Amino acid sequence: MSVFAAFADLVGHLADLIQPLFGATAAAVAIVLFTALVRLLVHPLSRAAARGQKARTALQPKIAELRAKHAGDPERLRKAVVELHTEEKVSPLSGLLPGLCQLPAFFLLYHLFSSTTIDGGTNALLTHRLFAAPLGGRWADALGGAGMFGPAGLVYGGLFALVAAVAFFNYRRTRRTLAASAPVTAAADGEQVPGLGAITKVMPFMSFFTLFTVAVVPLAAALYVVTSTTWSAVERAALYR
Repeated sequence: MSVFAAFADLVGHLADLIQPLFGATAAAVAIVLFTALVRLLVHPLSRAAARGQKARTALQPKIAELRAKHAGDPERLRKAVVELHTEEKVSPLSGLLPGLCQLPAFFLLYHLFSSTTIDGGTNALLTHRLFAAPLGGRWADALGGAGMFGPAGLVYGGLFALVAAVAFFNYRRTRRTLAASAPVTAAADGEQVPGLGAITKVMPFMSFFTLFTVAVVPLAAALYVVTSTTWSAVERAALYR
């Protein structure tokens, strides 16, 4: 039995278990529960990322000293900042680990609900729906059916509204975080360290890219993304207080 068949059986059994409570949407709820389990498993990494962010913030006074010491040498300043992070065992990439560790689960769902067969047999999961929208369908399918305001279109409209609300919440938090960490990313003359200015401008809008993901992947994978993104927003609000 392949990993896809094993996972399909897992989702199917979980859907059967909760079907008396959730009816036809049981498989969709099973995916939400699976997403919550994945997020619980990577929660220690999220806590480590939060500690790393706080540690980087605590380094700001030392970085301010380095800025004064290397006022006329931006390249030396960058090297000194890297050395400081190494000495303090603070990784600027630690915040990426929770997201990277979730990619296998996302691609598993994407493949599972994009395939009409599993190990040569019919993929029964494609018969499941979230209300009127098939879990294996995409937004384009909903638009090509009854349109944006049809039953399936309204399901996607609800998901888009939730993602947009979470993205706006993340946008505001990211703007505040970047403003608070400005001394770390500023060179001695007050300008952005080369290469970081563009990142600083784009980062607050990253959460809105989730809208595009939800629009192009199968609904089951979109549910994973929406649930995980919402979880992240709540988790970060709690960990980065």
